[in-house]
Amino acid sequence: MIDLQVLTQAVGDLDEKAILTMVKDFVATNPSGEDAQKVVFACQQGMAIVGDLFEKNEYYVGDLIFAGELLSQTIDLLKPVLSSVVTQKVGSIVIGTVEGDLHDIGKNIFGSMAEAAGFEVYDLGIDVSPGAFVEKVKEVKPQIIGMSGVLTLAIDPMKNTVKALNEAGLRDSVKIIIGGNPVNADACKQIGADAFTTNAAEGLKTCQGWVK
Repeated sequence: MIDLQVLTQAVGDLDEKAILTMVKDFVATNPSGEDAQKVVFACQQGMAIVGDLFEKNEYYVGDLIFAGELLSQTIDLLKPVLSSVVTQKVGSIVIGTVEGDLHDIGKNIFGSMAEAAGFEVYDLGIDVSPGAFVEKVKEVKPQIIGMSGVLTLAIDPMKNTVKALNEAGLRDSVKIIIGGNPVNADACKQIGADAFTTNAAEGLKTCQGWVK
């Protein structure tokens, strides 16, 4: 079995060679889906280390991007094993970067983690209008909407999206989580969301709590 603590530290250290070698060797042992989920969780804990180092200004945006790419590669390697876990989908979630914002690193990391955790993820991409969120919610009836934004100007489109959901009579049928640099408790209240996160792993925990 893979040493999960070593893997967590390798993710925290952004040690691409060590991570990919460990995960490829692990997949070659024909592991169970449950073991693969433990590996994903260990990687998520490593991402939390990356997030902490970023907040302490020891890592930069480029490091965050690299960590996100590493996590995506890791989950791609594990997907065949993860999909062998015969579990029902735990819920569905519509995600997107809001109108006017073209950043998708955080959204992509969160989406990969949510998929690996058993969510059906509908990713609308970047620069998503309030109307596009509303249409998708009507179509797939998710339990959760995840809105992402990195720029401060993302706050207004988030607010407009919640307003559009209210006007369409859909707001009460979904939980809304917002994520990204400009979000905090005040912004969450102002926007009318149910929760906010600046860390994909923490955000996923919140969503898992909602669908339990």
